[in-house]
Amino acid sequence: MFNKIILSSIVLLANFCCQASISSQAEITAQFAAETYQQSMVKNLAELVKHKTFATKAIAVEDNPAHIAFKQTLAHQAKQLGFDYQDHGSVVIIGLGKQKDRLGVITHGDIQPANAEKWLKSPFELDLTSEPGKLIGRGTEDDKGPIVSVMFAMKAIKDKQIILNKRIELYVYMAEESDWTPLEDFIKDHSLPELNITLDSEYPVVTAEKGYGTISMTFPHKSIKSKSAYLSSFTGGFFGSQIPEDAEAVIENADKNVEKQIKAIASTHLKMKYKYQWRNKQLTITALGKSAHSSKPEDGLNAITHLGELISFKQWPNNASGALVNFINAHLGTDLYGNKFGEIAYQDNFMGQMTVSPTVLKQLDSGIQLNINIRRPKGKTKALLESQINQTLAAWQKQNKVTLTGLKNDIGEPFVISGAPQINTLLSVFSHFTGIKNAQPISIGAGTNSRLFPNAVSFGPSMPNTEYTGHSEHEFITMNQFILNLKMYTAVLIELGQQN
Repeated sequence: MFNKIILSSIVLLANFCCQASISSQAEITAQFAAETYQQSMVKNLAELVKHKTFATKAIAVEDNPAHIAFKQTLAHQAKQLGFDYQDHGSVVIIGLGKQKDRLGVITHGDIQPANAEKWLKSPFELDLTSEPGKLIGRGTEDDKGPIVSVMFAMKAIKDKQIILNKRIELYVYMAEESDWTPLEDFIKDHSLPELNITLDSEYPVVTAEKGYGTISMTFPHKSIKSKSAYLSSFTGGFFGSQIPEDAEAVIENADKNVEKQIKAIASTHLKMKYKYQWRNKQLTITALGKSAHSSKPEDGLNAITHLGELISFKQWPNNASGALVNFINAHLGTDLYGNKFGEIAYQDNFMGQMTVSPTVLKQLDSGIQLNINIRRPKGKTKALLESQINQTLAAWQKQNKVTLTGLKNDIGEPFVISGAPQINTLLSVFSHFTGIKNAQPISIGAGTNSRLFPNAVSFGPSMPNTEYTGHSEHEFITMNQFILNLKMYTAVLIELGQQN
């Protein structure tokens, strides 16, 4: 009984520590920032959104004209706000203060591509009018919005002449979405702050991230001579970390019986949209699902897997498109967790289930390359997972008499951090400004640059139980969230910056 009382006291004390109130100075400065900078924040975000800072093949980050122009805009904004600015090519550092001890804030200025046809206005024009209350545009949530919010949090501290014990350094990396190598090279040659926060994820605090992986295989081209129905084309997907919302299949020698079977399955896909186009005996089906970040496939509708299931009423002849669809239906389906893919499915009590999502179909001269995005928790070794993947692929090839080429498993490791000293402060600030009590650390499916910096955890900008739009074709941040982020960032920088 005595031990139970002690344990209860420890739990209550731990909850109290995590939910402790913030200082009046942090509260007052955060409120000042929210009341003072809203117009300027929107203006600066619009200036950053206009730059098309996605990766371009064969152009290095440092040489990309869009990246150079973005950094010029960022440098102008930083200097206008009174901060020092360092350009290291792929990494920019915006600093406040001269203190020896430092507090790092990690963001990124690059973005994913955008399909302009999917947007009411250009994705590179900050749209304030289409949906009042939302700031719509590529990068508004991931990660140009957070860059603006933290810069104005720093300005509030400067304007209010808040004395800190730590220099604040805002790191803006320019290839987070495409290539981490330049950042890893930068880190080798530069000292980093001992305490860091990444603003590229979710609230309240992220202490675990699943490992990013890609399973690749190519279905070889093979000529088909048949009077019965066969697939002459199957396409879909835009980029690896996005759940694809578009896919298309072309069926040759189709007839009304084929159409009848397809539409019977379509009647069970209540959220999908399909269009059918006949040209003699050729039936083209276009599928429209819903894009989402591939770390959260439950937020999207995968057009590739749903279209595959739509035409699952038969085993297709084994040309590239037919074999591809047969494989998708056999080992992926519309399930999100790899339950049909041999023995690979597993989960961790804290990090959740591994997710398995086909994201891109590349049309190659040799065939169709299928890229499957996985996000894996801890709990299974890389070697075991690779073995289980290869066993499934080998068995399918033997059974279907198809020889896959370009087989590759690129499987990253999960990331877990424990004991980071800023966690309780972050939880306290989050609870104070949101009213959400007893907030606890969480795990996410995405991978952030937290894993490259010492004592780094993620803190926003997306709210819990809210759909993340960062990699979708409808990316936005609400004005309310934009300002809430500003207030929380201001308070966090003061609370952590004043600690010894």
